[in-house]
Amino acid sequence: MLLKEIARFSLQHRTLYCYLILSIWIFLLIAGMYKYIGSIENSNSVLSSKNFLYKKQQLMLEEQDRIRTKKINDDDCNHPPTIGIGEEGGTLDGWSLQGVLLLIRHGDRGPMTHVRGIDSVDCSYEGDTVLVKYNHYLTNSSSSTTAGHWMKTGPFHGFPLLPSSPKACLLGQLTQKGIAQLLRVGDVIRQAYAHTLSLYARPIVHTRTTPYNASDTTNNPIIYNTDDIVIYSTRYRRTFQSAMALMFSIVHPEKWQFLQILESHSLSFCFTDCACPQADNIKKQLDKESKQSLVTHPAVGAIVQWMGATLLQNQPTVGQSSPLEIRDAILSHICHDAPLPCRKISPIAHVLRQTSSSSTQDPQDVINIDQDDAAIVFSQNQPNTEEPDDVDPTGEQEPDIEGCVEKSHVTALMSYTQWAGLKEWKSIKMRQQGLLRAYGFLRNIVGYMLKMISGDKVKFVLYSGHDKTMEYLMTALGLTKESPFIPYASRLAFEVYKSEKDTQFYFRLLFNGRDVTNAVGVCEGGKSLSVPRGIRGDRANLCPIENIIRFLHDDYFLPLNATNYKDACLAQKDNYF
Repeated sequence: MLLKEIARFSLQHRTLYCYLILSIWIFLLIAGMYKYIGSIENSNSVLSSKNFLYKKQQLMLEEQDRIRTKKINDDDCNHPPTIGIGEEGGTLDGWSLQGVLLLIRHGDRGPMTHVRGIDSVDCSYEGDTVLVKYNHYLTNSSSSTTAGHWMKTGPFHGFPLLPSSPKACLLGQLTQKGIAQLLRVGDVIRQAYAHTLSLYARPIVHTRTTPYNASDTTNNPIIYNTDDIVIYSTRYRRTFQSAMALMFSIVHPEKWQFLQILESHSLSFCFTDCACPQADNIKKQLDKESKQSLVTHPAVGAIVQWMGATLLQNQPTVGQSSPLEIRDAILSHICHDAPLPCRKISPIAHVLRQTSSSSTQDPQDVINIDQDDAAIVFSQNQPNTEEPDDVDPTGEQEPDIEGCVEKSHVTALMSYTQWAGLKEWKSIKMRQQGLLRAYGFLRNIVGYMLKMISGDKVKFVLYSGHDKTMEYLMTALGLTKESPFIPYASRLAFEVYKSEKDTQFYFRLLFNGRDVTNAVGVCEGGKSLSVPRGIRGDRANLCPIENIIRFLHDDYFLPLNATNYKDACLAQKDNYF
């Protein structure tokens, strides 16, 4: 009976059981779906977090590249508004300034090699009042200039005083910005020294007279005395133009017209001590070590090669492009706020790549009288691998952009050249090369120091040269720098002082307005004096001229295992030192 009742109850509630089982199944299904959806949301949140961190890291890297690029722009370009007086001059109690010897590097210029798309870079410099004044003066005055050319007799007769194009970045030529830089440097020198040395005073007039009429100067022009100033320049337009722009800010315009410019036949200003086979041998060793160093950094080598293919028209078909050459080319864009260049490939580029290696460019089309010797040799030996940036001659297809130089490429290149340059600057070979190259120059500097302290008329000597000129001299003196590169319009000044107490003579050395006297080997270690400078409580370091004279005559060739210049230069074997 009981079993019969249970069976009847089960049959009556079968529908209830089905609904109950179905409800449990739906509940489990919904719970599973919620769990699955939650896991997806968790994974998406993790991915979003990772993506956020990646984007944040990318932004940080881009910001670092921007900061580094700005530092490169500020340090290497030396923009005119940033040029100002530093620690030059000042009033030194108990000391009188006898004279100044100033070495400068020329101002901003176009690249030293043919660069693709350089025509699109604007190298003008507008809105500078000093530059406008200088341009106006050259176009509206003076018997010494005709149509902006220097017409005085001498090695620079007929040289233009201004860049031939106001906007173009011409090969190795000074730009309008370069002129503005040297006008600013000249203003610094005038503020520091012109009053003390009477450089800006109106010139003393000497009139040639005739026996018939002492006041008749029709055929006997006025002569201005400029014996207190000596100017040397290498025979390049950029160094000559830099020297004249600087002097225009220092002396009276009437005196400026009658300045005499002497030629240095070497960029090292070696004068009579130039031929030195051992210096050439050391340079070859340094170049070899530089190439070997790049080989050990394949990532940097790849960037250099890619940038070279993008920038240079005449890229070497064999071997690596030079990082320094690429650096020089990219500075033309950076220093003039131009967009970083892109590589364009036309449909016929592949054919040109195959055929260009069999033809070379006429050296006469490459050589420019204003290029450095090394750049001329490089240009003569390179095949013409130029890829046209214009459209296909058929007019059917436009060139495609393959890729652009990025800030990360620039910072990688600059970081490597900075590291490699400092390593080379501190090497023994670099010091030896500097000693050999700068010997004649240092002899000339010391000679003028002695003239100044002996009462000679010379008060100011200017050497208008190149970065190598300054590099050789600074390494010979044992100076170290934070950067191995010499910015455009840099200045190195030797100030000559006389003690008013005991007729002792001292000198002071300044690089871009910073006192580096104690960094010179012959002056460091308590060998110099620290004296009050100016009214603000500043100090100046003075080194006895006797120290540098003794160094030049007695100790100069000790690092070269020689006793004189001739013996040091005849040591031509590798690893002689």
